[in-house]
Amino acid sequence: MDILPDIESALTDLPEWKTRVETRRFGPVTFRLGLEGTTLAALYQRVLDAHERFSRSPLSQVANQLEREVVVSSIFGTNSIEGGTLSEEETRLALELDPAHVESDESRRAVNLKAAYDLAQSAAATPGWGLNVRFIQDLHAAITRRLSHRYNQPGQFRNNPKEIVTYVGDAEHGGRYKPPQHGHDIATLVQALVDWHAGLESRGVPALIRAPLVHYYYELIHPFWDGNGRVGRVLEATLLQAAGFRYAPFALARYYLDHIDEYFTLFNRCRKAAAKGEAYPHTAFVQFHLEGMRISINRLHDRVNQIVGILLFESQVRRLYDEKRLNARQYTLLGQLLAASRPVPLAEMRRAPWYQSLYLHLTDKTRQRDLRRLRELALVIVDGRDRMWPGCAAVEDMPESSER
Repeated sequence: MDILPDIESALTDLPEWKTRVETRRFGPVTFRLGLEGTTLAALYQRVLDAHERFSRSPLSQVANQLEREVVVSSIFGTNSIEGGTLSEEETRLALELDPAHVESDESRRAVNLKAAYDLAQSAAATPGWGLNVRFIQDLHAAITRRLSHRYNQPGQFRNNPKEIVTYVGDAEHGGRYKPPQHGHDIATLVQALVDWHAGLESRGVPALIRAPLVHYYYELIHPFWDGNGRVGRVLEATLLQAAGFRYAPFALARYYLDHIDEYFTLFNRCRKAAAKGEAYPHTAFVQFHLEGMRISINRLHDRVNQIVGILLFESQVRRLYDEKRLNARQYTLLGQLLAASRPVPLAEMRRAPWYQSLYLHLTDKTRQRDLRRLRELALVIVDGRDRMWPGCAAVEDMPESSER
C-alpha cells in the first residue's frame, strides 16, 4: 500500500507539483496540490489507524456478505446523489436482475454502476495498472450504456454546439460554474489530469491525497454530457482500491450522500479559493474526503464485528437445537427473527402467517413458555417498546419489557 507514515512531513517536503495547461478556448488551467500538510496530518493518521484495525478483522469469514452489502449501499448512494429514485432495497433487487432483461432507466442505472464497479475492481487488481484516458472513457461507457439522454454518447467526450452551454452547480451550493465546452479542450484537460496524477504518483504522493484531487479536478472538467458525478466517484474509488484499501473506497459514496450539501458546496468553495490565489485551496476537499474514509472504514469494521457475532450466534443456536435444548418451534422463531434483519414488534410477529401456523393447534401458555425459554437462554431480548431482538444484537431502548 502506497501510504506514507508522516503525511505532514511528506507534503511539506514535497515541492508544489503544478502543471499549467493551455487550451484553445477555455484558457489556461493549472493542476496543483494546494494542500496544507499540518492541517491534514492528524486526520490522515486516524484514517491509517482505522484501516489497520479494519485489516485485522476476520474479513475472510464475511467477505462475500460484506462485498454484497457495500455494493448495494454504494450504488444506492452514488445513484441517489445524481437524482436516482430507487430505494436501497429496490437497488438490491435491481442488481439481482439479468442485465439483458432490465427495462427501466432507473434499474439500468443501478446495473450499469455494478458493471462499472466490476471494471474498476479489475483494473485495481491488475499489477502495474495506472490511470489513463481510455479507462475513464470505458467507465463512462459502462455507467451510461443504454440510458436515454438527448446528447450523451457513452464513452465520448462532450463537444458543445454554440447554442448549448453546459453549467455545473447551483446557487444553493455556491453558484454555477461553466466548465470547458469545446471537445478539444476537454480531451486536452483529461489527458493533462492523467499525466499530472502520474507525476504525483511517481513523487510518492499517497492515494488518500491523489484520489480526491483527481475526483475534484475531473468534476471541474466535467467531460461528458451525463454521468460525470458517478464516473468521478468510481475513479476515486479505483485509485484507492489500487492502493490497497478494501471496501471503504466504494462505501465512501454513501458518506457523500449523507453529506450531500457539503459535498457539492466544497467543489465551488475550493474552485473559488484557487481562483483567488489562496495558498491551500484544496485542503478542505481532501479533509472532507479523509473524514469520509475514516467514518466509512470504522462503519465497515463495526459491520464485520456484527456479522461475525451473528455467525457465532447462529452456530450457538444450531448447537442448542442439536442438543435438544431448543424445540423446533423455538428454532424456527429464531430463524425468522434473524432473517428479518431488524427488531420485530411482538404484535407484528404474532400476526405473521408463519407464526400463526406454528402455534395453530397450541395454547397461549405454550407460546409464552417458548418465548420465556428463549429469553432465559439470552437468545431473544424484548426491549422496552415490545420489540424482539436476537440475542446477538446491540439492543436499544432498554430496559426490557415484561412480556407476558
